[in-house]
Amino acid sequence: MAGAALAQESREIETPLPDPAMEARAEALMREIRCLVCQGQSIAESHADLARDLRLLVREKVAAGMSDEEIRAFLKARYGDWILLRPPVERRTWLLWFGPPLLLLVLTALVVLRWRHRRVRTGGDEAAALASWLAEEESDEEERPA
Repeated sequence: MAGAALAQESREIETPLPDPAMEARAEALMREIRCLVCQGQSIAESHADLARDLRLLVREKVAAGMSDEEIRAFLKARYGDWILLRPPVERRTWLLWFGPPLLLLVLTALVVLRWRHRRVRTGGDEAAALASWLAEEESDEEERPA
């Protein structure tokens, strides 16, 4: 029982790398990697056990001398592009990257066109209503005895 508690305690304590530059590099990488449990957080922010294990793995890879790109490639090979909070721009991810701005442009164009169409139509209706009112006024004046 004491062994399990000690193992849990040792897992909760994360030791930073001795070299501050390497630790800063590891932390920057951790902010780019998605927590597979939390999904909306990076492993740097997450308190999940898997995120803790991935932080340890990143520190080990940095300490072993792997480049940032090699570490990303290792994680992508193991977990897929989804592990990265910012997936690469590739042919298969174009919709992910360019879909939202394109949708926003299309919706904005539709709103502007509809607004212009309504303004033109309303302007014509107002002119017709004014002409009708003037015609009624003129006919009322003609019918009044002098």
